[in-house]
Amino acid sequence: MSATSNKYWEDKPLSAMTQSEWESLCDGCARCCMLKLQDEDTDQVHYTAAVCHLLDLANTRCTRYPDRHRLVEDCVVLDVNGAREFSWLPTTCAYRMLAEGRPLAWWHPLNSGDPESVHQAGISVRGRVVSNEGVHDEELEEMIVHWVEQ
Repeated sequence: MSATSNKYWEDKPLSAMTQSEWESLCDGCARCCMLKLQDEDTDQVHYTAAVCHLLDLANTRCTRYPDRHRLVEDCVVLDVNGAREFSWLPTTCAYRMLAEGRPLAWWHPLNSGDPESVHQAGISVRGRVVSNEGVHDEELEEMIVHWVEQ
């Protein structure tokens, strides 16, 4: 067996992945859970330090993952088409990287073998965000962060 045979993401197109393979592409950074503001004039997306109230801030995973789309009106269903179409996904997102033909980063748990590597590399939101519970929409502009795309 070759060393790359276990790296299905290197050879298999997103559209051919099983649901389990697709789900395992998520590195657990939770950047997709950050509330975003879109500039009406430029369409530029700005990330804020507020995240969905369903996010467990310590482990950066959704506490109600199976029900998230029912519980959070604007929680986006990310599928193979979305990975290509959603420009708001951070450039570090595995779905976006693979859709654009780029390899997964060294810190991605599928490459590192360690789910903590995404946090150690400073990619995740751990320790950098707050729950959106109690945050009013008019406060979000003051919560824009610039570390997401750096």
